[in-house]
Amino acid sequence: MTNIAKLREFARRYTAAWCSGQPERVAEFYAPEGSLAINGGPPSVGRAAIAQAARGFMEAFPDLSVRMDDVMVQKGRIEYHWTLTGTNRGPGASGKQVRICGFESWILSDGRLISKSEGTFDATEYQRQLESGYGG
Repeated sequence: MTNIAKLREFARRYTAAWCSGQPERVAEFYAPEGSLAINGGPPSVGRAAIAQAARGFMEAFPDLSVRMDDVMVQKGRIEYHWTLTGTNRGPGASGKQVRICGFESWILSDGRLISKSEGTFDATEYQRQLESGYGG
């Protein structure tokens, strides 16, 4: 899937899955043995584990919104850039609004699904916003 128009369409649908409130929809974009790692942490491997990782964000931010900022090919890897916004109202919530930008570096399988995703965002800024709110 090197055609940029096809990549953008794939990323648009992936973004919609994140905004759906249904973590299983996010997992459907991954190969059955695919993995998602966030900020260098241990990867969630397999669709059930990936759905659980997505569920954590969806529960923490019931009004979760993800915007696709860009998708590009950099040094042979696909980068999906995004902005997440939401209010932390899940279990143990701070009630603060967050707006955080990041990106995922993807390797796609032959079946045109994500076989490996390495997500990155500023964890220090994210924690600050959880405590003080966006712009606080």
